Formats: sequence, structure tokens, C-alpha cells
Amino acid sequence: MKSVFQAVAGPASEIPAYAPSGNECALFEHAWRHRLPVLLKGPTGCGKTRFVAHMAARLGIPLHTVACHDDLTAADLTGRYLLKGGDTVWTDGPLTRAVREGGICYLDEVVEARKDVTVVLHPLTDDRRILPLERTGEELVAPPGFMLVVSYNPGYQSLLKALKPSTRQRFVAIEFDFLPPEQEIAVVSAESGLPPDRVRPLVQLAGRLRALKGHDLEEGVSTRLIVYSATLVAAGVSVTEAVLAGMIEPLTDDNDVKAALVEVARAVIG
Repeated sequence: MKSVFQAVAGPASEIPAYAPSGNECALFEHAWRHRLPVLLKGPTGCGKTRFVAHMAARLGIPLHTVACHDDLTAADLTGRYLLKGGDTVWTDGPLTRAVREGGICYLDEVVEARKDVTVVLHPLTDDRRILPLERTGEELVAPPGFMLVVSYNPGYQSLLKALKPSTRQRFVAIEFDFLPPEQEIAVVSAESGLPPDRVRPLVQLAGRLRALKGHDLEEGVSTRLIVYSATLVAAGVSVTEAVLAGMIEPLTDDNDVKAALVEVARAVIG
């Protein structure tokens, strides 16, 4: 299943635009209505976060987004006691707020968080739908309007940062990928304002660089990076400079690899 970026249709629209390529929107909505947690799998920059924002707005529910990282702990999600005006006051974290108030709690790149995070999530992903708060002595029951959504990039995980099968099997999973070239051209053109005929070589280059993933590169070029490069070109930056700043530099810090990627770019876009 693939995801896309697309320009917002009309200035009055408050729903982040998203053009479905399959049944992902309907599947997500069914999961929402039946109180099922959802796992989004796919490469970096393919539109997973845009999809969640689109669905939250489409369903008319709050969205609590957490960008997971190495130092993210369970307490960052659930909350902690803080000093306020000389008093010690409990402050809810984003997960606790979502459970209390309802809405989607979206944990982006969940495998980047510390291992104690998944322990906190487990009771929310089965029929109990509870969030125990040991420090306050509470056991919160998630309301019907609460939904847990997590995402990760299976191609980038390591042995030390894999999502355990016991965790994966607690979610309905939706797989995302990059669009076929013609569709990606249309999307990048709409996002950047660059005409399709000028976007085409950028998408072709991205395809060539994606083929290097796992060899010289840890990650391939995301749709997001193509949009960035096309936006620079539309603003008057030369294609060579735009590709270097928008695609090649974000992919690697290795000078030899960068030089090789520049040669690939020259072969594709001239």
C-alpha cells in the first residue's frame, strides 16, 4: 500500500490533503470504529505522518503526535510530578492526555524509544484498553474515542531496535511505500509548483538512488526530499544545487559516497 503527498485542494480546506492509493483510509476508519490499534510500516518520508493527520482531521478527532527518540521514556508519555509555584503537581504526558480526553495518540518511529515504552503500550492494545499510572495510583480506561497509532521503518531497524513480534501482533498493520513514478511526479509537482516535465528527472534520479539502499546508503530518497529539491528549483535554484542540497547532502556525510551520488545525478539529470 502506498502513500502520497498532495497539495491542499482549496484554501478553505482544513484537512491535510492525502490521495489514497488503496483501501488504507477505509481500513483505518474501520479500525477506529472498532477500537483497534494501528501500526503503520514504511520507509522514511513516504507520508505516514501526513496520512495520520489526514485521518484525524477527516474523523474530526484530536491528534497527539510524539516523535520518538533514543531518550524517550515511558514517563515522557504518561507524565510525571513537576514543581510549580513551590508545589509538586502531577502533569499528564501526551499518551495520558489522549486516554483521558480521547483522540489519536500517534507515536512516530516507535522503535526509537526506550524499551519501557512498549511495556506501557501493551495494556492499551488488548481488550482491556487501560493505562495504569503507578505514580498516581490510577488505572485509566480508554474511552471509545481513543485510538493508538504507531509507525516505524522496517527497512531501517537494527537487531537492537526491532519491534518485537509480541508487540507487532497487537496491532492492525498497514504497509506504505513510495508511489510509482508517474504518480510521484504528479504529487511532487502539486506540492512544489514545479511543472511535471521538470519534476520527471528528479523522480528518475530518486529511483536510481533508492536502488542503492543497503549498499552505499542506509536510506533511499524520500518523497519529501524530492519535494524539497523541486521547491528549490521552482524558487530559481539551479537543478545541480537543488539536488545536492535537497537529496544528496541529507542522505550521507561520507565524502566518497557523496561524490559517487553526484556522478549518478549528473548521468540522470545532466
